[in-house]
Amino acid sequence: MIFAEEVHILDGKKIVFRSARSDESQMLIDYLKTVTGETRFLMCESDEINYTKEEEEQFINDHNQSKDALLILAFVDGEYAGNCSFESKSGSRRSKHRAGIGIALYQKYTGFGLGKLMLTRLLTEIKNLGFEQAELTVVGNNEKAHRLYESLGFKECGIIPNANKYDDGTYADDIFMVLEF
Repeated sequence: MIFAEEVHILDGKKIVFRSARSDESQMLIDYLKTVTGETRFLMCESDEINYTKEEEEQFINDHNQSKDALLILAFVDGEYAGNCSFESKSGSRRSKHRAGIGIALYQKYTGFGLGKLMLTRLLTEIKNLGFEQAELTVVGNNEKAHRLYESLGFKECGIIPNANKYDDGTYADDIFMVLEF
């Protein structure tokens, strides 16, 4: 689905939210490589990001054309800052009421409320589309994100111990959280 451009002011900064364009595929690949290297709290290590421009373009187009998925890019004072997205969990009628969400920002854009603003906007879209709950996974020792999700009404609903094994041999849990509308 296409997200119409919105402008917000946050902490004196101009924030623009909008859908991705297919010609931004390389920007999104480069972003993923950077943000996965900046934190241990995302899906993988930076050297595991091997998407081609064509695969990323397909990802963008799939989200833009979908009725039950959305990708929102965020720009701060004209610079790309990160994105958030959701996809329907539907594979059957039994799960079509569920939306899975994700968010990541460059580290320099964390800590001033951008993540909360993005998620609040994304959750509004999810609810308006008729989904009954939103779901996410947070890495166990990511306390800032955990507090953010709780502040938005998410509740813990399960933990997978040692779900993440890092290159240095340490582990972190995955915590599943859900927000019921």
